[in-house]
Amino acid sequence: MTLAPAHSHGQAVWSDTQLLYALEEVVETELNRHLKVAKEWMPHEYVPWSDGRNFDGVMGGEAWAPDQSKVSDVGRIALVVNLLTEDNLPSYHHEIATLFGRDGAWGTWVHRWTAEEGRHGIVMRDYLLTSRAVDPVQLERFRMAHMSEGFESDNQHSMLHTVAYVAFQELATRISHRNTGHHSGDPVCDRMLARIATDENLHMIFYRNLLEKAFELAPDQTMCAVRDVVVNFRMPGHGMPGFERAAAQIAIGGIYNLRIHHDDVLQPVLRFLKVLKIGGLGPEGLKAQEELGLYMGGLDDQATKFDERREALLARRRARAERS
Repeated sequence: MTLAPAHSHGQAVWSDTQLLYALEEVVETELNRHLKVAKEWMPHEYVPWSDGRNFDGVMGGEAWAPDQSKVSDVGRIALVVNLLTEDNLPSYHHEIATLFGRDGAWGTWVHRWTAEEGRHGIVMRDYLLTSRAVDPVQLERFRMAHMSEGFESDNQHSMLHTVAYVAFQELATRISHRNTGHHSGDPVCDRMLARIATDENLHMIFYRNLLEKAFELAPDQTMCAVRDVVVNFRMPGHGMPGFERAAAQIAIGGIYNLRIHHDDVLQPVLRFLKVLKIGGLGPEGLKAQEELGLYMGGLDDQATKFDERREALLARRRARAERS
């Protein structure tokens, strides 16, 4: 097997195996950087254990009721979506371990990433149940339904598509957690989600820096992968029960919507990588770059229209509240 890429239109064409090998040194560098800056933290320190009490059922405690929650309505919806997304970690681990492998620096990163992501699900579930923020029966039924479906990437199972997707998705998750904390109405929840968001940001930096090196090695292929991921982007929780309705409420609530997706997720990564300014591309790369630019312009227009509709809806709600 050769590890030298083939060529097309004067550009190297890399297989997944060749790219994994070529990027191994970058992965090791980024892994070491990550381990130096990542701070150890304990999930149990972020949970208000003294607020906890037995639920109904075998323990004979008190059934959950909405008025027991300190969290806002939109905060409850977002917390369930965020936790169910974290719950599907076994499927995500399978996806990236299958693509990246379990050996060398790649394998070390996959396992480290999985361990850190697992901590997020632990602390969120402990917080939600102890503080009675959400309905525990509904949460468990949703978890069973969502995990039974599993998760399969939309991204054609190419290594470059996966790296591009997680670079954007980790930032999207960070923004979603952070905004959920801000809108939750509970300072304890806000502090916990801020801690999780810090981890997600470090994960984004790892994948973003990897994507930057991929652009140097295989600019056309990487540009096409970024184009495909951005144009077809969906959050990993899209298969959970009631996701469309929950996503609409989260969007109106200002936690995650088109404007946030464009301004706070896509633009920062594209700008950092100078994706729309990269030169030296072949025909396929140039086509992908042009399509990406057109898509971003169209998304900005859609976000503006969404902002106008959202503001009109919120104004009607305020008027109704004032009349009642």
